[in-house]
Amino acid sequence: MKSDTHKRARLRLDERLQALQPIDRFRAPPKGWVRALRDALGMTGAQLGARIGVRPQTIESIEKSEAAGTIQLNTLRRAAEALDCTLVYALVPNSSLQAVVEARARKIAIRELQRVAHTMRLEAQGTENADFEARVQAYIRDKLSERDLWNET
Repeated sequence: MKSDTHKRARLRLDERLQALQPIDRFRAPPKGWVRALRDALGMTGAQLGARIGVRPQTIESIEKSEAAGTIQLNTLRRAAEALDCTLVYALVPNSSLQAVVEARARKIAIRELQRVAHTMRLEAQGTENADFEARVQAYIRDKLSERDLWNET
């Protein structure tokens, strides 16, 4: 079953990404990593520029663009290599991927069930709230596929 494959992939990624938590440890210094590392090494902008093969003014531009969040990954990779570093790039979810999928499915199920309940109330066929959680779980299990979760915002 395809959703089982996706679930296993999510769980494997969640496990791998767990090592990156908490992400606060990886926040860039205020002036950016390039500037922080260059300064810590006692390297001038001209010296770094020579190592990359660019003018010192370009190093200043690189450092400013990194601090502003507009630097290109390729440029950052070249700067990292010139500083004898490895660029590490990752997208780290704010919660587990499995939790994101479950929350999204729950949101859709609740929205759809509330819409149906509203229509039934208008027709004087209200349903009991007591079994609402069971109906949410049944809706997720029986009606939703993973592909449906991301069709809308």
